[in-house]
Amino acid sequence: MSYPALTITFLGTGTSSGVPMIACDCPVCTSNYKKDNRLRSSIMVQSATTTLVVDAGPDFRYQMLRAKVKHLDAILLTHSHKDHLGGLDDVRAFNFFSHQPMQVYATEFTQEAIVREIPYAFYEARYPGLPEVKLNTMNSAFPFMVGDIPVTPIQVWHLKMPVLGFRFGAFTYITDANRIDEEEKEKIKGSDVLVLNALRKEQHISHFSLSEAIAVSQELSIPEVYLTHLSHQMGKHEDVSKELPAGVMLSYDGLQLQLPGKED
Repeated sequence: MSYPALTITFLGTGTSSGVPMIACDCPVCTSNYKKDNRLRSSIMVQSATTTLVVDAGPDFRYQMLRAKVKHLDAILLTHSHKDHLGGLDDVRAFNFFSHQPMQVYATEFTQEAIVREIPYAFYEARYPGLPEVKLNTMNSAFPFMVGDIPVTPIQVWHLKMPVLGFRFGAFTYITDANRIDEEEKEKIKGSDVLVLNALRKEQHISHFSLSEAIAVSQELSIPEVYLTHLSHQMGKHEDVSKELPAGVMLSYDGLQLQLPGKED
């Protein structure tokens, strides 16, 4: 399968509360080190001609401003939780400049949550300034294209909730998971880079812990692994980084990766 060279930008690498967390005085939340400050998890994937974002949480507006994004072709949503779709109203700015609805890819279940989140975007009687979105249905059975970027959805489990991860060429991104079925692991194998959620060191009911995420990455033999969706309970970036095995790294807001393309 051919795919273009990609730039991956980590727009946010924190959990649902972000880091620092409101009202917390722990050493991580009071750290002045920039890599300890984490917005809600999201990435931007860019080829020479296409720009897409995975998830648009409550920090979406600031993430777009911070990354100086002028054009966005599509948003892919992993699931229906607020920290992954709560910023969709802010697509209005892209609507204004592009004169086009924002292409939003989501499962049918997540689409129901979008309609609940921004119901006014779907009113029959519209007035100027409302966000415009075009909902596109996706599921783990069918790969698709966004511009020239191939997308392979990967179903993972967030306790009992199905969540979608995505493979873009040789890059795979998975967040909010604590279990991956064997048939879905096959879609990940052969990736050059894997991004995987690791909430904290202690076990959690619906997220991989640090040791669990490392074990999954080693089972799949991925050479380069970045951990995301990190809570303040994980510890300081510099301290935890010293404990990680070779090839496993903590991601951080603003991190950029350059991945080469492939031609058949």
